[in-house]
Amino acid sequence: MIPEITTLPNGFTIASLAMPGVETAAVGLNANVGARHETAEQNGLAHLFEHMLFKGTASRTARRIAEEIEDVGGSLNAWTSRDMTVFHGRTLAADLPLAVDMIADLVNAPRFDADDLEREKAVVLSEIGEAFDTPDDLVFDLLQDRCYPEQAIGRPILGTPASLESLDCASLSHWRSSHYRAGNLVLAAAGRVDHDRLVRQAEALFGSIAVSTPSASEASRWVGGSIGEARKSEQMHLTLAYEGPHSRAPDYYAAQLFATALGGGMSSRLFQELREERGLAYSVSASHSPHSDSGILSLYAATRPKDAATALALARDVLAQTAATLSEAELRRAKAQLKAGLLMALEGCSGQSDWLGRSLLVFDRVVPAAEMIAEIDAATVESVRAAGAAMLTTAPAFAAVGPKADALSARAFA
Repeated sequence: MIPEITTLPNGFTIASLAMPGVETAAVGLNANVGARHETAEQNGLAHLFEHMLFKGTASRTARRIAEEIEDVGGSLNAWTSRDMTVFHGRTLAADLPLAVDMIADLVNAPRFDADDLEREKAVVLSEIGEAFDTPDDLVFDLLQDRCYPEQAIGRPILGTPASLESLDCASLSHWRSSHYRAGNLVLAAAGRVDHDRLVRQAEALFGSIAVSTPSASEASRWVGGSIGEARKSEQMHLTLAYEGPHSRAPDYYAAQLFATALGGGMSSRLFQELREERGLAYSVSASHSPHSDSGILSLYAATRPKDAATALALARDVLAQTAATLSEAELRRAKAQLKAGLLMALEGCSGQSDWLGRSLLVFDRVVPAAEMIAEIDAATVESVRAAGAAMLTTAPAFAAVGPKADALSARAFA
């Protein structure tokens, strides 16, 4: 299966992948703008903007948006990250034009009403409160702040109650006019898709959007440090991080393999050492999450408070040992896990449409699955150990939430 790509004269890109044997389609409008494009005063605006588009357009009420897509058995949703925002739909193949039309309507003709905005701020405040009440969510926001303090990339995607207070309809309109321009957008569809028909529809809906270059964001600066939030809890939630490579770095896949071997499953070193051998944690994992110009190797564990210091010390030992002694067998297992996860994700229409859009925004081309598999296969024990060792030379970041978490964070790197 080979994707088809068309770029309109104004720079708007359309990509599609026809998948034989399916009767459905998925489509996404991928915008090269997210929370890291905000100023401090705008914190939470990218996410609030995403919410507000579903409150109504010039021709559709919020209720009609929901009913129109569900009348055909489809779905319409969106998500915001630090690097991008995506509006996506899933329908039967015959109804794909409806999903495209609705996404275009959301972005091109939003109805920013002051009363709607106040209600949606209340919804987002509830979302912020839910995250605050969920320690395993909160601890990663705290960790992100320690990795990149006083930077847009380090601030919470949802914003804060204080930052939301100052956002108004003018803020939303300015965000749209500044970032939702042709050079910043990719429409990607996969499934039972007719590319020529998709291009004709996209040209009618997006062909007149203003030409622009992709939005720029503040370059990230890794700092590190520790933070703890003390609260009553039966568990201590711990996170530890080091800077990793960005998405386009030559050692990106080596870092992914290191993280997988470290804490990517039940056979991983962290799981075996902390849970199986020592019984120090029920939940324990590690991952490598890339941004456009940086990355985060992080591990997480939820322990009994009295075991927290021991678990942290052991986790740091396991990190160092993995970088020094990763075996061929562990690498083969990590490769199998990474390749299986990649290929399983790409078997569905949604996975393919997501990858088309993200790939074009991040790499300026569609990276074939075969190329990614080849990169994974090419990694050696030496290259993966080296990637791990390089990440461990960066300044560590640590966050904890639980009883006496502030005291634990104060001595985390002692």
